[in-house]
Amino acid sequence: MLNPQDIEQIKERGSDLDTVKEQIESFKHGFPFLKVIRAASVPDGIKKLNEKELNEATGLFDQKSKDSDIVKFVPASGAASRMFKALFQFIEDWNDDEESYEKLTADQGFQSVFNFFKNIENFAFYQDLKEAYEKDGKSLSESLLKREYVPILKTLLEEDGLSYGQLPKGLLKFHNYDGDSRTALEEHLVEAAVYGKSGDGTAKIHFTVSPEHQEKFEALVSEVKGAYESKYDVKFEIGYSIQKPSTDTIAVTPENEPFRENDGKLFFRPGGHGALIENLNDIKADIIFIKNIDNVVPDHLKDTTYTYKKALAGVLLQFQDKVFSFLKRLDMPGISETELDVMLAFLQHELHIDNILDFDTAEGKRNFIKSKLDRPIRVCGMVVNEGEPGGGPYFAENADGTYGLQIAESSQIDTSNDIQQKIMSKATHFNPVDLVCATKDYKGQPFDLTEYVDPETGFISSKSKNGKPLKALELPGLWNGAMSDWNTLFVEVPIETFNPVKTVNDLLRPQHQGA
Repeated sequence: MLNPQDIEQIKERGSDLDTVKEQIESFKHGFPFLKVIRAASVPDGIKKLNEKELNEATGLFDQKSKDSDIVKFVPASGAASRMFKALFQFIEDWNDDEESYEKLTADQGFQSVFNFFKNIENFAFYQDLKEAYEKDGKSLSESLLKREYVPILKTLLEEDGLSYGQLPKGLLKFHNYDGDSRTALEEHLVEAAVYGKSGDGTAKIHFTVSPEHQEKFEALVSEVKGAYESKYDVKFEIGYSIQKPSTDTIAVTPENEPFRENDGKLFFRPGGHGALIENLNDIKADIIFIKNIDNVVPDHLKDTTYTYKKALAGVLLQFQDKVFSFLKRLDMPGISETELDVMLAFLQHELHIDNILDFDTAEGKRNFIKSKLDRPIRVCGMVVNEGEPGGGPYFAENADGTYGLQIAESSQIDTSNDIQQKIMSKATHFNPVDLVCATKDYKGQPFDLTEYVDPETGFISSKSKNGKPLKALELPGLWNGAMSDWNTLFVEVPIETFNPVKTVNDLLRPQHQGA
């Protein structure tokens, strides 16, 4: 199946031969569904902070952050092209006739192209679009009246204009301020300045970017950093990384043979956001905040975000203090059965680990407790589900037969199974990708995060290359399978903290408009 030239190619690109062989086997056998036991809810697996707990958690973070190394980790490599899918389709369909105009006006819903043009002046990028469009003497307002929609959209989306169809979301103008506007990247700078600042006044942010966009990220940061440092009395330390080529996954034919390029070489594809566990593994910090690039709001709505980011970190620190004290005690001689039972109760009631088998000896109980406690920790914000049930917080079966908290995507759950489907239908919350992580052990040494990935949680999809069908493999997702063996806590956060921009018209929502 793999010839000597293939093996040399695998070696040259930095991939691991055994891993590639395992990936081919995964295509043949597929991945098992995750067995969910029940949906996590309040108070069964999801903690809802009362006012006292909220204040205690934020206060603890404010106190300990002064002596902590903090990093804000922002996955930002995805292109924004999907934001403009409807606009690209409109360009293809528009015939500049009455039939096309009637089709445009027939759908006046929020996500419609009609609504885009109706509210075009309310986008933060409007002024840039106007200047780019009118540089050759044309008038944007006149073109709108004349229904010259396609040239306007091409100015917005194509390289000769603003190139929004090719840029990543982080570099797009999201929000208007008095006489100014901000990109999503800039909003993350502001957030980091408020809740991600260490005691020495430094705010560290790490963006994962695609190679073709890194220079543009660096240019924008260079342009705006000084103004934000002055305004927020902070010193930014910005880092970048790209998804490592070694994490790309091999593609196969529908018959599960290695897919080959026209020159006979193996074809590898990016392994999805789960590959970023390698990037995260390179971050050596005490506290790591993780948040998607597009989930930001203007300043007048940021207070709730600030409060709950600090609260999640405070809950993390409270939990970590207990875990570290237990682990240090487990290293000491003479631990009693009573102490072990207290720790076991902690696992059951705080970590929500269930279905624990009886222990033959005290040493067996001690080893089990230590193995469960001595892991990376994450606290995940969870939002009340106001739409269809899907990926979110569940109790699920672990590899060792115990039950514990997991984030599960809907594709991981066997919806053809009536019991699993019923559990999924009862989900009350979903995962907004709002995490705070601790990746050092109780001795201050960083964990190797790649050891806590569940390789059985990958995903296979159908794609094509050069007109030929292929099967692609995505690695376990960053916040589900890639963190499967972490210690996990779920905390309810307000819906106001979740404001993603999936389509360009989402920027017209009140959460993304001015005060």
